[in-house]
Formats: sequence, C-alpha cells, structure tokens
Amino acid sequence: MVDFAKVEYLLRTNPLGIKDDVAEKIHEHKGSDYRHLHDFYLNLAGVFRFKNYQHNQLEFTFDGRDPFDCYCEEWTIAFKKWIKEFCRHDNFIRAVLDLTVFYPAESPLLMVDNRMHAFLNQHFDVKIHPQKGIVRKMA
Repeated sequence: MVDFAKVEYLLRTNPLGIKDDVAEKIHEHKGSDYRHLHDFYLNLAGVFRFKNYQHNQLEFTFDGRDPFDCYCEEWTIAFKKWIKEFCRHDNFIRAVLDLTVFYPAESPLLMVDNRMHAFLNQHFDVKIHPQKGIVRKMA
C-alpha cells in the first residue's frame, strides 16, 4: 500500500523525476514500521467482510478448497484492487505518506488517522461505529 502511494505521488507531482527534498525523502524511505496503518487495515478488512459476508458465515465451496483459503484469496484480490483505486485520490495518498514517510515521531496520530477513517466512510458509504460496528450510511 505504501509503495503504491509513493509511486502514484511521484508520478503525479514529479513526472520528470527531478530530485528535490520531498522526492529524495520518499526514495530514501525504507521504513518497515507500518503500525500507524494497522487500524486502517483492520477497518478495511471489516468493510470487506461487511460487503461480502454479511450473513456472518463463510460460504460452502464445492471445488474442494478450504473456505478460509478462498476467503484469503478474495481478500487479497480486493485489497490490491481497492488500494489501486484509493491511490487515485490525493487525500488518501497524502494521508498514507503522512503516516509513513513524513511521520514525525512526536506528532499525534489522531488527525491523520481521522483522515483515513473519513476516507473509508466516504468511499464505501458506511459508518464505522465504535459500539455498533459497520453500518450503512443513511441518506
């Protein structure tokens, strides 16, 4: 997800590949600390489950495969598709880069995390409620 966001950002803002401070910082970023994206990942997985398995049970498969393996495969495909789709939105790219490449250690997580949460709510027309779980937005 972070790599998609980095590439998309650089293609949009620096298509000629000119070296500046921002591009250099993005290229040099080799971090493996993605804990700030963990809540977003869990929420996205919850939205996937809500959209595809609302009845709270995995479906029977008649091809001999384990339902868990089918679920994992479907989740992986959906995750990659959604991330590519999300990277078309500047707000998403900025939020991902703010949480990874440009994240200062002393900065509060709340504001950027709220942007990611709002993006999910808007994109999928759902509301992630702390007590009720994922619910459809009412018009």
